[in-house]
This record gives sequence, C-alpha cells and structure tokens, in this order.
Amino acid sequence: MAKLILIIVTQILLIAAIVSAGKGENFAKTIDKKHFGLRKEKLTHFRVYWHDILSGSNPSSVVINPPISNSSFFGSVTVIDNRLTTEVAVNSTLVGQAQGIYAATGQRDASALMVMNFAFKTGKYNGSSIAILGRNAVLTKVREMPVIGGSGLFRFARGYVEARTMWFDQKSGDATVEYSCYVLHY
Repeated sequence: MAKLILIIVTQILLIAAIVSAGKGENFAKTIDKKHFGLRKEKLTHFRVYWHDILSGSNPSSVVINPPISNSSFFGSVTVIDNRLTTEVAVNSTLVGQAQGIYAATGQRDASALMVMNFAFKTGKYNGSSIAILGRNAVLTKVREMPVIGGSGLFRFARGYVEARTMWFDQKSGDATVEYSCYVLHY
C-alpha cells in the first residue's frame, strides 16, 4: 500500500512539474544593465579602408560560388578576409580585418548582401568587433548599411556605416572602399 501511495504521489508531482514547465513563464526576466557594467551610451565614429583583393597569388576575397550567367554577377558568393587600414593605400597601417561573405543578390542591378565583421586588431579596440549586415547597391556613390551588433568594447552596438568606393579595377575586380562607421555602444 505504501508503494502504491508513493507511486501515485510521484506521478502527481511529475505531472505538476510537466504542466508548470510547459507554461514557459520563467524563460526570461528583466535585469539591471548595471549588472553588465553598462553605463551611458557613446557614439564612436571611425573611418577605415576595406581592401577587396580578388587577384594575385594571395587574394583576400575568394569566389566560392560563381555567377549563374556570364551577363551578370547574380548568384555569386564571395568569402572575404579583407584588410582594414587607416589610409587608401593597401600597405598603410593595418587596424583590423573584414571577415565574412558577400553575395550578388540583384538580378537587374549591381547589389550585394554584405554579411561581415570588422575585427579590430590594434589599440584601444583590439579584440573588439562590429557586425554589419545589409544591402550594398555597389554602383551608388554612397551606400548605407546597418551595424547590427558587436563584441568587446562594441558590445550591444548598433548604428550604420557609409561605404564609398575609392578605387576599382574592372579587369581584376580589386577594390578599395572607404567605410565611415557610426556606432552607438556602451
């Protein structure tokens, strides 16, 4: 009899636990931002030069999926590990790497989906990064893309970047693009 009562009580407790767990009321809670050391937000502006090198024996950009036709770039996917420098010259001071992918998404225009992190390697921002995700209308003089996050000193980042092509070689596809970044962070 004692075993039967123990089994019934155990089943009732198990059912109660399953029912209360299914409500999902305890999966999230509000916390104080001071717990993470978050203080007043700052706006940081910086300018870097992004060097997209497809040519030569050591390219920083590699096409992993070619375009679907010879008449457009639509469908091509490129993986990047591009230098970020302080000046237009590719051999100027290195401040980080742009790592990610871009995919040609426009069938009737030259546009790409940019998915990349700017990983900083020097100075105050060493080890920090920002994440950029957005549409790049490549032939437009100034393109704007959102900053959707970050790490290190850019934790909880948001903002935008403006991209301006400084130099482009039609034969090789190599390019240098100025990225002017406006980043809100704690």
